[in-house]
Amino acid sequence: MDNAATTISGRGIRIEGLTKRYGQGDTAVDALKGVNMVVSPGEVVGLVGPSGSGKSTLLKCLGAVIEPTSGKMVLGQDVIYDNGWKIPDLRALRRDKIGFVFQAPYLIPFLDVTDNVALLPMLAGVPNAEARKRAMVLLNALDVQHRAKAMPSQLSGGEQQRVSIARGLVNRPPVILADEPTAPLDSERALAVIRILNQMAKQFDTAIIVVTHDEKIIPTFKRIYHIRDGVTHEEVGEGRSTDV
Repeated sequence: MDNAATTISGRGIRIEGLTKRYGQGDTAVDALKGVNMVVSPGEVVGLVGPSGSGKSTLLKCLGAVIEPTSGKMVLGQDVIYDNGWKIPDLRALRRDKIGFVFQAPYLIPFLDVTDNVALLPMLAGVPNAEARKRAMVLLNALDVQHRAKAMPSQLSGGEQQRVSIARGLVNRPPVILADEPTAPLDSERALAVIRILNQMAKQFDTAIIVVTHDEKIIPTFKRIYHIRDGVTHEEVGEGRSTDV
């Protein structure tokens, strides 16, 4: 296991020996073959690999969308999976503990920017005024506060992605899973999104995994996990690679 495991202190992401098998018998496919990964609070880590390598399966397991076959997953202070789900309400886990940022912003077209961000805490029972206050704090941090009353159709692509990041952070999750968040953006906007994710990770003590094929942003990561044939390989700094 990576040495970063000693820095988690009850937060971040830790995966131990995670496997996922689809099917049974001769037709079984092992999408994940014992994945180990650690992401510390305040850290942004890249996850890269070819199509069919297991990236999407790993992200769906971490997001509690599909159930692994075996292994252990710890998100924040919660052991969410240990050879079986340990959290009774996976929908509440996804709502309260995991922030999602997607390739497309998926903003609700009939809500303004503030309400798009405030909706999740409202659904979690946070009073409307507090939810909107949280939203404005993040919109200020992401420099889109001047668009607070705008509708999604009035935003540029970069503004929409910033609002999407705010929505992912608004419930103060210990974990954010970002799936190709810069794919639709040009180089300048893509690098701006990664700078924002790094700022937000540090400011809110959040562990972030970015799944990407985007060659523009890969050099910005201090650590990258390559996934090949369902197994992770860590790359640190100047191309140093360690199987984990």
